[in-house]
Amino acid sequence: MDLFAKICIDKNSLEHMYIQLFKSIKNMIEQGVLKANDKLPPIRQLADLLGVNNVTIVKAYDLLEEEGYVYKKIGSGTFVKPSGNYRYLNEQHKYPVDEDFRQMDRGQIQIRNNMISFASATPTPDLFPVEDFKNLLIEVLDRDKGSAFGYQESQGYYPLRESLVSYLSAYGIFTHAENVQIISGAQQGIDVISKAFVQFGDSVIVESPTYTGAIATFKSRGAKIIDVPIFEDGMDMADLEGKILTHRPKLIYAMPNFQNPTGYSYSQQKKQKLLELASRYNVLIVEDDYLSELSFHGYESATLKSLDIQDMIIYVKSFSKIFMPGLRLGFLVIPQKLHHQILAAKHASDISTSGLNQRAFDLYLRKGIWKQHIHYMKNIYEERFEIMVHCLEKYMAPLGVSYTLPKGGLNFWLCLPEGYSSNDLYHECERNNILILPGSIFFTSQGESRYFRLSIAAVYPHEIDFGMKKLSEIMEKFLKAKATSNINAYFPIL
Repeated sequence: MDLFAKICIDKNSLEHMYIQLFKSIKNMIEQGVLKANDKLPPIRQLADLLGVNNVTIVKAYDLLEEEGYVYKKIGSGTFVKPSGNYRYLNEQHKYPVDEDFRQMDRGQIQIRNNMISFASATPTPDLFPVEDFKNLLIEVLDRDKGSAFGYQESQGYYPLRESLVSYLSAYGIFTHAENVQIISGAQQGIDVISKAFVQFGDSVIVESPTYTGAIATFKSRGAKIIDVPIFEDGMDMADLEGKILTHRPKLIYAMPNFQNPTGYSYSQQKKQKLLELASRYNVLIVEDDYLSELSFHGYESATLKSLDIQDMIIYVKSFSKIFMPGLRLGFLVIPQKLHHQILAAKHASDISTSGLNQRAFDLYLRKGIWKQHIHYMKNIYEERFEIMVHCLEKYMAPLGVSYTLPKGGLNFWLCLPEGYSSNDLYHECERNNILILPGSIFFTSQGESRYFRLSIAAVYPHEIDFGMKKLSEIMEKFLKAKATSNINAYFPIL
């Protein structure tokens, strides 16, 4: 019991006590402090030791079991599971044990110097408005001196929130500065929302497939993640309604425009239906506005928030893909009734987002530089988009690879013929210095998938045709090798 007496539970933290306990025991297992088949303390005994109630211990042990760290023997207790891959061997979520896939699951991928990466959705460095931002930083420092480095209020620098209200009006979203919460990127926004509204055992509905960072965040809160298939025009609304009735979710997480990873966009009809269902069943929608600015060919990429007359949507927006990823700057537009919960959760995350960056970005918006930059980015990406469309028709279609062309954004979602795995294709490509993202990482089951994602964000125009031609050559060999291996296979008849 001496080991467990050292566990510190902060009862004033916004992070649930059972989550704190889960993390402490998980770390003890991963670091080898607790060995395989070691018995954890009885529930009541550990509760008394830590000064918490029995339910806290039960929830922590349940989560440890769910994540594959422990096993239970009825009548005997809870024991450390004898495994070196704990979380990745979870029977409910079969994570690939390959280290590359583990890193992708955490939102990371290794790119060597000689690689062509269709995997990364981070813009190429030449697209960053470096000169403009340098001048804005100088202006802020001359104007505000040391104040630029102080803490801002947790909700964010007020002039920036005012600027964002004006920025949003250009996209049909009309709100007030009091409803805007500054965040350190979209990932933090999802985390803050989860901390505010999701507790252990709550259900959260997501599109299938969806953004890996959202899956990881909701899982970290102990949520039950409920998948709803997404089609070219949006989620399956009949399935969505059925799952709302069955699971009574706390949140619906959706990307209505140029969804990540598929690039699909909701039809106007489905946008309205989603709002109607949320209103009828009183469910909050989290709208992740991934890239609505990058619409091509005249597609009207209206956000759900611009249609939200009943204030049912928490709107999440990051500037990573259209400004500078490293600044980690974004914002939420919050229904007025939810201000207190969001503000408390944000304060618990990092007190406040960088004041210097907020002040510089405020000038970026006020001076109208963002309009010029969006126009510039859109032209650059549209060129890459058209080259990719041509390459798909030229190189992928003849191989029997299917795809649906998006109406904008940075991502293309492709599907291999029946019987092939994009996990295997990923390894073949990686060995040949081409990077793709296998579809398995975007599904909560994380099983084998025929799908894979290609992005045009991190490749220059001259690299796209070269890289896609090389990809097609790799795939042609891959498809033939797999087909040949099945020709003379023998199977038992009993």
